[in-house]
Amino acid sequence: MKIRIDIDCTPEEARRFVGLPDVTQMQEAVMAELEKQTLSRLKSMDVDTLMKQWFPTSVEGWERLQKTMWQQMTSAAGAAATGATAMGTKKTGKEKA
Repeated sequence: MKIRIDIDCTPEEARRFVGLPDVTQMQEAVMAELEKQTLSRLKSMDVDTLMKQWFPTSVEGWERLQKTMWQQMTSAAGAAATGATAMGTKKTGKEKA
């Protein structure tokens, strides 16, 4: 036995029939707030603001980074020139090949 019932109504009419509350005003308020927050976040995504956040804010920061990199490279080059191995020991020339 099959019973088939077709109901032709709008979603609003179905909600009212079942007794669900009308949340359209609350949904509109939430969506308006979400739109406002999204737009404010998009304003902070302009290139100038992102560059200021991601990179040092002054030339001194860049100079400090460059100085640190040069120190690391010169110390590594100095260690290689004096014959130090990766483990920090010097080659004496008496090692067996």
